[in-house]
Amino acid sequence: MRRAAASLAAVWLAIGPAPALAAPAAGTYAARLCVTLAEQPASCGDAHARLTGHHLRVRVSDIEYRLELQPRRPAGDLIAQLMHGTMQIDEFNAPYEWRGNALQFDDADKRTRYEVQLGKRQRATK
Repeated sequence: MRRAAASLAAVWLAIGPAPALAAPAAGTYAARLCVTLAEQPASCGDAHARLTGHHLRVRVSDIEYRLELQPRRPAGDLIAQLMHGTMQIDEFNAPYEWRGNALQFDDADKRTRYEVQLGKRQRATK
């Protein structure tokens, strides 16, 4: 059993991690935003997300994350703007990666990890 696990680990190291998946379809989603600061446990909460082209907007209460996604294979770079109404609170660039319906990125300067988990896609309203 140990040999099989060791062999599997060796194969995984040789081929590397699984490539990132493509972004989900454009639309409005129920979402969950998880923020991990340094070595603390993740803090997660419900959010509202809208994905259009290379832009993802994530709203939690009166704070909005405006994410401009610059695609590149297997991952990309994003520009993140944190807004409170019309006032910009923060801005940073970061590499990002889609893992299924979860967008993951880090603010290295602040030692903060973000994950936006897109849930059920909402139906368009007329």
